[in-house]
Amino acid sequence: MTKEVQMSIKMESELRDQFMTMAAAMHRPAAQIVRDLMRSYIQHQETPNAETIAAIQAVARGEVNTYASADDFYRKIGI
Repeated sequence: MTKEVQMSIKMESELRDQFMTMAAAMHRPAAQIVRDLMRSYIQHQETPNAETIAAIQAVARGEVNTYASADDFYRKIGI
């Protein structure tokens, strides 16, 4: 079983109020949304996908990658 700990953060009161309003409108506990955001952030900071690694290596070699569009690029690198 995972031990739960508390965390406090400082933010503007307007930001907090807007967040709490949106959480209530979605019928979700604010703490759960924050945990989901934290998990998502961690996941996106981990190892880049194969396309991202290939793009980084190609740039390092001086090669230029071409993509159909910015959306195509972002989709392929997992953003």
